[in-house]
Amino acid sequence: MTDIAEIPVDEEERPLPAKRPLKSALTDGPILRTLLGLAWPNVVALSAGTCVVIAETSYIGRLGVEALAAMALVFPTVILTMTMSGGAMGGAVASAIARALGAGDRDRAGTLAAHALLIGITFGLVFMLGMLIFGPQVLTMLGGRGNVLAHAIAYTQVFFGGAVLPWTLNTMAGVLRGTGNMRLPSFLILNSAVWQVVLGGTLGLGLGPVPQLGMRGVAAGALIAYSMNICVMGWYLFSGRARVVPKLRRIQWVMFFDILKVGAIACFSPLQSVLTISIFTHMLAKFGTAILAGYGIGARLEFLLTSIAFSFGIASVPMIGMAVGAGRIARARRIAWIAGASAFVAVGAPAWLVALFPDLWVNIFTDSATVRATSHQYLSTVAPFYAFIGLASTMYFSSQGAAKVIGPVLAQTVRLVYIASCGWWLSTHDATAQSFFWLAASSMVVLGLLSCSSVVLTRWGPRENKVAIRPALTS
Repeated sequence: MTDIAEIPVDEEERPLPAKRPLKSALTDGPILRTLLGLAWPNVVALSAGTCVVIAETSYIGRLGVEALAAMALVFPTVILTMTMSGGAMGGAVASAIARALGAGDRDRAGTLAAHALLIGITFGLVFMLGMLIFGPQVLTMLGGRGNVLAHAIAYTQVFFGGAVLPWTLNTMAGVLRGTGNMRLPSFLILNSAVWQVVLGGTLGLGLGPVPQLGMRGVAAGALIAYSMNICVMGWYLFSGRARVVPKLRRIQWVMFFDILKVGAIACFSPLQSVLTISIFTHMLAKFGTAILAGYGIGARLEFLLTSIAFSFGIASVPMIGMAVGAGRIARARRIAWIAGASAFVAVGAPAWLVALFPDLWVNIFTDSATVRATSHQYLSTVAPFYAFIGLASTMYFSSQGAAKVIGPVLAQTVRLVYIASCGWWLSTHDATAQSFFWLAASSMVVLGLLSCSSVVLTRWGPRENKVAIRPALTS
């Protein structure tokens, strides 16, 4: 099946000169249709990722309550690794590749791809050494004790011992996404999800002749799945089948800078998200287990819907990057607003449905009357505002495509400070849990509006004017 980025246009069959602007559906096609064509494979793949979380929770639960608690303990560090490598640095790689292709410089794109792989391997080694050396202390600080801590350390030693693998995989995916190829990375994420469930369950539980390896087996299953997909993606990239072939004649620091000027700043966004969630969870913990469990059920819905926003956001990166590279700033901004509006609707519609009929979601997780009541309260208050999280997510990725990501990252900083300061004030004034729920809802509005404002106020290129930055929702 032909990738949407490879739809033929005039003279597409002839080799392009080194500096001839790229012609494709991404640079010249109708915006909304092209965006949806790029987004849907990511929706399928990320939905599979959600299923992995559910499946892992199911079979890890068979190892015992302590193993389940250990998985909850290591989850923030694992999700931070994946979001940094896939969304933050991966988006920066896609942006750099797309901007080079948009300018018609395929040689630069290939050189950038090689430097991106070096960055991914380096960051993977940093995560590996950091967690192998300091992992036990980090897990202890997060509340790990006794057998729960022992299980968590066992998982960490294996998973982060191979941290180079997820970083390499997500870097390769970023290179391909930068060319407009969303289908192969998405297919491999789906493939990885299936093998991760099969191998993790087999090695963790010890099915058939395989001995039970516990948490180490669960982590090993994930790494084996990543390795399989690295082989496939590496073969595709280096065989010349992709639009970009990684090539490295010599180290060029300007190539590192082109990626890291976006990726290094973008990495602060997932870090701040984890801190925000941790602070808010800590503040709710004083209300007891039922309130915390009710919030957790609502947070799972937010996590699921955010993956839809991610799909639109990551799809906008190559479109915006190529437009910026070609100097078509007005088109780049139209793409950003159309992506933002699409994510706002795609996230907001199911969120409003669950807000009106919370049992559609809550019944999946609990039969407890107390937890159900809390979940209903949380979802009816906060879920209507999930759309602003979707909007903020697409603005973040759109800004990555334009290599101007500092605005959305600072918006995330404001949200973190807003949650921490207002939460502290509520805690000192004996506020109810409902007040904290309203705090969460209002923080989403703040994040969404500030992220949009940052896109409006940030100059994306030398050719734009006041007309170019006006939101336009037509293709």
